[in-house]
Amino acid sequence: MGRVDGKVVMVTGAASNPGLGRTAAAALAREGGRLVVTDIDGAGAEDCARQIRDAGGEAVALAHDVTSEADWRRVVDAVLERFGRLDVLVNNAGIAILKPLESLTLEDWRRQIDVNLTSVFLGCRQAMAALRASGGGSIVNLSSVAGLVGIPTTAAYGAAKGGVRMMSKTVALEGARDGIRCNSVHPGMIWTNMQAQATGAASPDQVPPDVLGIPLGRIGTPEDIANCIVYLASDESSYVTGAEFTVDAGMTAQ
Repeated sequence: MGRVDGKVVMVTGAASNPGLGRTAAAALAREGGRLVVTDIDGAGAEDCARQIRDAGGEAVALAHDVTSEADWRRVVDAVLERFGRLDVLVNNAGIAILKPLESLTLEDWRRQIDVNLTSVFLGCRQAMAALRASGGGSIVNLSSVAGLVGIPTTAAYGAAKGGVRMMSKTVALEGARDGIRCNSVHPGMIWTNMQAQATGAASPDQVPPDVLGIPLGRIGTPEDIANCIVYLASDESSYVTGAEFTVDAGMTAQ
């Protein structure tokens, strides 16, 4: 039996390849999850769902602007209409605009807060009633090591990710009596499309881990994060809520 066998799981930001959302969705499907993958890039989300189906899993795709309150209502209603329940929400969608503070525009700031923080608020709020009706469930919010420690060029990104960390704890407390768990995951240096854009490198080999200060000596893979997400989505973590999971090869332990 799979670790999330039969659970209806929604993953946002699942189009990017390689990306945390797409990899997590595939891992959850392999463990028996019934996936709803969303992204503002509807074609990319459909490609993710098709890959899951081709591998023998169950998945549907929905175009989704995570900064839109109306879109959140539409998407969650569509999940309930198709599956009759929601068991897991993975708030993964995010962007990074990395600039020194003095170069950061107000538009840069607002866009990152909207996509990285406001979207998580909207998702958690919209999912609560659906999870409650299902008898409880799990919310997994993707934060970052930039939400734990200061990193140059991440004034807006880090502020948003720090907000995700603290919001997750509040959601955990408010959802506890209904069996709704909420935890945050804090990736370190993981090789994704977003990381490639941020570093300007064509491959992880072009970014020396020693320069980045990674104790385990390698840049992480999306699977490293997906493994943590699967655990938090599964009943293996049934006594875990309001916690933060740092998956960073020891970067923030220094």
